[in-house]
Amino acid sequence: MIPRTVPDASLLLAAKVRMPQHVVYRSFPSETVVLNLQTGKYHGLNATAGRMLEVLERADCVRDAAAELAVSYEQAQSAIEADLCTLCSSLLERGLIETDGSSGP
Repeated sequence: MIPRTVPDASLLLAAKVRMPQHVVYRSFPSETVVLNLQTGKYHGLNATAGRMLEVLERADCVRDAAAELAVSYEQAQSAIEADLCTLCSSLLERGLIETDGSSGP
């Protein structure tokens, strides 16, 4: 497996997240299953991480996803940003998401 570079948190928060063509996922009530078609490996996400992935996929950047999730979960945006950065780093390392670079000013 090729090591993937994970951007630092400030760059990650400004990045747009997308699913590579070789990754598919399906959400169920208690978990989300993510499949890397290149490796044939399944990855399970709990319900919260699955919701985060759905919001990340449609948001303009990770920071925007954090803002939406902070309202939804009634939590501080900074806490959600930290959780999203951790999740994104993990998914990036496994090749399950890609970033399009900075979308901020």
